[in-house]
Amino acid sequence: MKQIQRHESIIDLVRKHGYVSTEELVEHFGVSPQTIRRDLNELADQNKIQRHHGGAALPSSSAVNAAYHDRKVMRLEEKARIAERVASYIPDGATLFIDIGTTPEAVAHALLNHKNLRVVTNNLNVATLLTSKPDFRLILAGGEVRSRDGGIIGEATLDFISQFRLDYGILGISGIDMDGSLLEFDYHEVRTKRAIIENSRSVMLVTDHSKFGRNAMVNLGNMGLIDYLFTDEEPPASVMSIIKQYDVKLELC
Repeated sequence: MKQIQRHESIIDLVRKHGYVSTEELVEHFGVSPQTIRRDLNELADQNKIQRHHGGAALPSSSAVNAAYHDRKVMRLEEKARIAERVASYIPDGATLFIDIGTTPEAVAHALLNHKNLRVVTNNLNVATLLTSKPDFRLILAGGEVRSRDGGIIGEATLDFISQFRLDYGILGISGIDMDGSLLEFDYHEVRTKRAIIENSRSVMLVTDHSKFGRNAMVNLGNMGLIDYLFTDEEPPASVMSIIKQYDVKLELC
C-alpha cells in the first residue's frame, strides 16, 4: 500500500474508533512500528489526527469534548468488558453513585441483573435505564440538565450529592495526562465528580485506553483520588508509575 493510501486509511480508522494504538496500526497494515510512527507524525503535523503516546486520536480542541452520540458508539466492546468487570465487584444491596459519561452508562446496564441496589445519579440516561428495575431505589440529583448528554450539574447537584455517603462511586473521565492527572472539559462537572469522590467509600474510575494521553482543560486531581482503575489495556509506563505510587488497584478488562 502506498503511503498516501495508508494515511487515508489511518484517518478512516481514527474517525471510526476515536483512537487507535500504534500496535493496532502495525498489525493492520503489516508495516514496521517506525513506519507507523512516521505516518502519525506527518498526519499530526497536518492536523489530520492528534498524536498521543502509543497511538492517535481525532484532532479536537482541549476545551470541547466530542459529541455525545459519537462517544456513545465508540469502543462499545471495550466499555462492555469494563462494565461487566465493575459489576462483578458490586454486591446486591449496595449503595452507589453513577456519574456522567458513556462508560458509567455501560456500568449501569451491566448492573441490571443485580438486586436491591440503591443508586444516586446525576446522569439522566442512567436514571432512564434503571427505572426498569422495580427493586432498585433510584435517586436522581437535582440541577441543570445538559441537553447534549443528559448530565446534571450545578450548585444544586453538589448540595444534593453531599447529603449522601455511599459504598461506591462509579466515575468516568475525559482524559488522563501522562503525569496521571485526571482531566475534564467542564469545570462544573469536575466539581460534581469531586463531590462524588468525597462521599464514596470506594471510588472506581472506568475508562477505555483512548483516554490515556488525551487532553482536556480542567484538572480534577491525581490518581490518589481513586481506589480502582478499570480499563481495557495497560496504561503507558509513566501513568503506571503513578498508579503504583498511589497504590491504585488496576483491573485490565
